[in-house]
Formats: sequence, structure tokens, C-alpha cells
Amino acid sequence: MKKAVAVIPARGGSKRIPRKNIKNFHGKPLITYSIEAAIKSNLFDKVVVSTDDEEIAQISKKYGAIVPFFRPKELSDDFTGTGAVVNHAINFLKEQGESYDFVCTIYATAPFLDEKYLIESFEKLKNSTAKNAFSCTSMPFPIQRTFKITKNERCEMFWPENFMKRSQDLEEAYQDAGQFYWTNLNIKSNEIIFGKDSIPIVLPRYLVQDIDTIEDWIRAEYMYEAIKNSKNIKKI
Repeated sequence: MKKAVAVIPARGGSKRIPRKNIKNFHGKPLITYSIEAAIKSNLFDKVVVSTDDEEIAQISKKYGAIVPFFRPKELSDDFTGTGAVVNHAINFLKEQGESYDFVCTIYATAPFLDEKYLIESFEKLKNSTAKNAFSCTSMPFPIQRTFKITKNERCEMFWPENFMKRSQDLEEAYQDAGQFYWTNLNIKSNEIIFGKDSIPIVLPRYLVQDIDTIEDWIRAEYMYEAIKNSKNIKKI
């Protein structure tokens, strides 16, 4: 039987949105949406929250996750990558005699996370030779027609040769959805996650929203409310 663990990184020192991971989002601390989706999927032997913060730890445990350690200070600053945090969690569990075949990194800021995509991605990954499977979504506008604003406040296209091309004639592009990232721990690869050893799980754009700024947060609240109302209308 293949064993899987979910790791949710959630440090306490968010700068742009203070206490973001446990800020109230439609009646619940934000992190709880990720915890509940992971538990509801029934895929994981454990749902682990990696944090350096006592309040985050208490809330996480209240909603069903475990917090078997407090993240060391050197892994809790603004510069530490998610990979180092997840590796620390896996190594900690290994030192406790626990071994896993798959790890799923789930962001604490993913209130639109749906367990069906966790299940779909796991099924695809475990039945493949790929190392990773992660959430992504299509870009809302052709990237081939994007431009930058120069130092003298003028416009400059990245690919001016595409200016006259129709949108439908340009290849569709995708971006990271920032929700979940599966890894098969038994497969080695030097590829980046956006490479040939990864399976993209495409989510609809209305389920994807980064939450890095207050503007992002407000947009996410409106999106969540719209989705909730849409579901209620369908039940009538």
C-alpha cells in the first residue's frame, strides 16, 4: 500500500497581510480550507502543518491536522523556499520511523481547493512514471501579445511579431495555480516542476486566486461568495 502525507507550510510572519494564514475568510481561518480539503480527500495518512507559530498550531490541530514539531527559526524567514520546509517535514517524520511514498505540498492560502482535484492528481501520478503533479490554470490573455512599460513610460512588446496575430492563432499558455504539488518520493529527477517529469492538473480559472496582497484577498472573498451563491441557486 502506497503511503501519502500532506504538508501545509504556514509560518506566522506574513508581512503584506498580517496573520494571513489564520485571518478570517468567510467565517473560518484561511488555513482551515486547505486542512479540510486534504482530510476530506481520504488520501493521506497524515495532514501535517509546518509552522513556527503557536496560534497557527492550535487552530490547525482544532481542524484535524497534526503539528508534530515547530519549524526551526532558520526555516521561518522571508527567504526560505517551500522545498526546504517540506524536506524538513519529511526528514522529521523519517527520523520518527515514518516512511512515505508520496508527499503533497498544499498551500495554506487555497480556499478554493477542491478535494476532487487532489484525488485526480494522485491517481494520475501514481499510475505514471512522472515525479510530480501540480495544479495549474490557463492564462486569461495570450502571453505572446503582452508588453512592458519602459523607463520613459512607453510601451514595448515582448514579441512584436505577434501584434497582428489573432488570439485564437496563438498557443495557449498556463500558469501555476498555487494550490497543491504532489511529489513521488521514490523517483529522482533534476527537472524543474514546470518540466517534462510533471503532470499538469488544469483547474478552471474561477477556482484560482493568489492571495498575496489585500487586493488579492478582497478579490478572493468576492469570488468565494459568488461560487457559494451559485451553488445555492443550483440547489433551489
